[in-house]
Amino acid sequence: MELEKRLSAIIGQAEGTWGVVVEEQGSAKGIRFEHVPDELFIAESVIKVPIMAAVFAAREQGHFRLDDQLVLRQEDLVGGSGILYALSPGLKLTIRDLVTLMIIQSDNTATNVLIDLVGKAQIDQTMCDLGMRQSYYSRKLMIYPLDITENNKITARDVANMLGQMATGSYLSERACKEMLAIMKKQQVRNGLPSQLPNEEESHYPAWELPCKSGWDTGRQHDVGLLYTKNRCFSITALSKDVTAQSALNTLGLLGRAVYDYAILAVD
Repeated sequence: MELEKRLSAIIGQAEGTWGVVVEEQGSAKGIRFEHVPDELFIAESVIKVPIMAAVFAAREQGHFRLDDQLVLRQEDLVGGSGILYALSPGLKLTIRDLVTLMIIQSDNTATNVLIDLVGKAQIDQTMCDLGMRQSYYSRKLMIYPLDITENNKITARDVANMLGQMATGSYLSERACKEMLAIMKKQQVRNGLPSQLPNEEESHYPAWELPCKSGWDTGRQHDVGLLYTKNRCFSITALSKDVTAQSALNTLGLLGRAVYDYAILAVD
């Protein structure tokens, strides 16, 4: 298959170790590409997607409404990505706004507030329900000191299972999946999978959407999402380690472009 050859070539030329799964959703062809799908990677901010799903699960169970407000406390503020750490304690935010900040700005403070809201047991159950059998949640973000063994871990296969359920509306409800994907479509960190896709000025190319979530730290660069174009949908999971940021971001862009080109040409 042409797509498999192109993806294999990109990964073969990339530095570091990669876990990649690409799968067309809703297709009778069963198009699926896997490379090291079961190796555990430190999750970085990709863990925020199942945390979002856990919040929606708790909403579905009647524990709260997404429009309910929470008060930002001084002890909630942590550094790293996001903006809430720079704002004043006492600020009131809806749960929906906190989820949005967690996803589109990868806000660590918002993430920890939501973890406190739903609890570890809810996150663990959600990951199980999403088919994330080897992955696990261990700790909140940016809380030090910590034992390195406490890192949250994911596999490409597990993330692909999660994305597949979201794409098909089979987790919780079709409504909940659409709501979560609508948030992911507002993603502001787009230097990975979407980075080499045609821009709006290139109107001769078919339009696309790529709700996604990245995660990064020294030596690691991940991006996962769903590429929609020409009435087709592909889940793309790409996890890496032992990489430099610039090289890994280029690899992510190449992977996203390879899937896009395949989707619009439909040569297989």
